[in-house]
Amino acid sequence: MPTNHQIVLDNRPQGEATVDNFKLVTTDTPALKDGHVLVRHHFLSLDPYMRGRMNDSKSYAASQALGEVMIGGTVGEVVESMHPKFKAGDQVVGMGGWQEFSVVDANQVGALRKVDTTHVPLSYYLGAVGMPGVTAWYGLVKLINPKAGDTVVVSAATGAVGSAFGALAKARGCRAVGIAGGPDKCKYAVEELGFDACIDYKLHKDAYSLAKALKDVCPKGIDGYFENVGGMVLDAVLLRMNAFGRIAVCGMIAGYDGAPLPLTNPALILVNRLKIEGFIVSEHMEIWPEALTELGTLVATGKLRPRETVAEGLAAAPEAFMGLLKGRNFGKQLVKLI
Repeated sequence: MPTNHQIVLDNRPQGEATVDNFKLVTTDTPALKDGHVLVRHHFLSLDPYMRGRMNDSKSYAASQALGEVMIGGTVGEVVESMHPKFKAGDQVVGMGGWQEFSVVDANQVGALRKVDTTHVPLSYYLGAVGMPGVTAWYGLVKLINPKAGDTVVVSAATGAVGSAFGALAKARGCRAVGIAGGPDKCKYAVEELGFDACIDYKLHKDAYSLAKALKDVCPKGIDGYFENVGGMVLDAVLLRMNAFGRIAVCGMIAGYDGAPLPLTNPALILVNRLKIEGFIVSEHMEIWPEALTELGTLVATGKLRPRETVAEGLAAAPEAFMGLLKGRNFGKQLVKLI
């Protein structure tokens, strides 16, 4: 069995996360047992939710244990198998974490899934045709539930979730508006992702300024909003929501360092009879096949053209993760391991 390199959570952040919260270690890969599969990871996924797991606090999922491999999605190739449904050479997606190899109990439902790379690149199964894409699909289709002609808005519009959201919204005949950081991201959102408009939040010092910009590009108001950020951005969107609007809350990256995120005008929830619902996509596995089918088709037909930011080598993962939290990535943030 091969020697394995892993990144573990060494200590918990005190406020802002840093690369010093992690440690690179070398271990021996355990021998395979019946039903187990050895996977060599080609790419690992970096996602905002990982920051919340680093805290030792009550949340929707257990905190990342100290001294254990950081959680995370992976794609790779089966090296050796003692399970009848998998063979060496199969390309698979799973939750192998921040390490080069993983030993997976393939008898666990959903622990490992074969993927077809004929029309969809392997790395896309961690982004557009993976958990982020399904996240966008669930929030849009099941919670916002728009009709043709509705105006829908998404924050972090050029990230892995936001880019999929834009393509899914346009496929339903919606007016899709993004919020992103910087002129390059906004240009990409409109010219390559197909958004009708994109607002650079960095040009606005407060929620009222951002709300005015939203009014300009959403003259009929906002019917649905997909929340990834919170803070000032949510305050601004609430000022432009239409009566009976729907808000799908996926993330609050503005508050991942533990600072409170108070709402400036919570009365707007009542005034506009808004429906606001948070969700965790892993709690809705029943919709994954339908969502993945649509997302795969959008990619294969060129209607969803996601970008990737790729860091090279396992040791680069902590620094790349810090960049993700600061919005330095363009599209899906990956680490290439092979």
